[in-house]
Formats: sequence, C-alpha cells, structure tokens
Amino acid sequence: MQTMAETATDTITIAAPLDQVWAIATDLERYPAWAHDVKDVVITSRDDEGRPSHVEFRTSALGRSTHYTLQYDYSDAPATLAWTMVKGDIQRSIEGAYRFQPAGDGATIVQYDLAIELVVPLPGFVKRRAERRILNAIKEMKAFAETPGAPAHA
Repeated sequence: MQTMAETATDTITIAAPLDQVWAIATDLERYPAWAHDVKDVVITSRDDEGRPSHVEFRTSALGRSTHYTLQYDYSDAPATLAWTMVKGDIQRSIEGAYRFQPAGDGATIVQYDLAIELVVPLPGFVKRRAERRILNAIKEMKAFAETPGAPAHA
C-alpha cells in the first residue's frame, strides 16, 4: 500500500529582527532549549561556512522516541532554511523549510512548511494530533525569540 506524505504549513510573526530569528533557526544545537519535542541534537557534518549540514535528531513523537538525520540546504539563505531527511526510524521521508521575511517594525514573518511520510500509516485523529505538535515548534520559536535576553545571534 502506497502512503502519501502528510503536509502542514503555519505562518507566524515574530517580534524580532530577521537576523536574530535566522540565528535561532540555524543554531540547531540549541533546539532542545526551546523546542520541547527535541531531546537531542548531534551535528555530524558542517558545510564550508561552518553551518550544520547533516544533523541527527532524537525527538519525542507519538509517545515514543524517534531518531532521524536531516540534511540542511542554505542555498537561499537567509530567506529560506530547508531540509530533507537522510535517514529515519519511523519516517520514510521528511522535507521542510522555514521561510523568513522582514515584516517591518523589526519583526519577521516565518512560514513553516513540513511534509512527513511515515513508514506505518496512522489513523486520522493521530495524524491531526501529531500535526498540531509539529506546528507548535514555530510557536515555541516565537516564544524563545521574544523572551527578554534571547540570543541576538548564534
């Protein structure tokens, strides 16, 4: 049986300048500090500019721990931070991107796009619950970026 990727998109305005939001998004090692489902991050390789290119994640998902490795694409930086899955345990594929746009008044509009295909199909209500948790990451990024004393850069 062929399963299709589940897609989700959310857009939010963060009251922080684009360079600060970009720094938070690309400081992958600090994700466990603000993205509650991210438990561990290991950068296994970096590009020529020292940015994380292959990154192993351990996250909580659907009541269990899951592991996957993402490859990051900075070709449209700082407008887009994109990623694709290299390997995963319960995922067949993951593709996603943060898209950044200055909003004026020192704010940034962030669009979060994600497509995940799991190895095992899930019932609709479980998919919807998982989608809400995944999209919550952008709200967690906003809360972190808007916290007094948030890092101005990575």
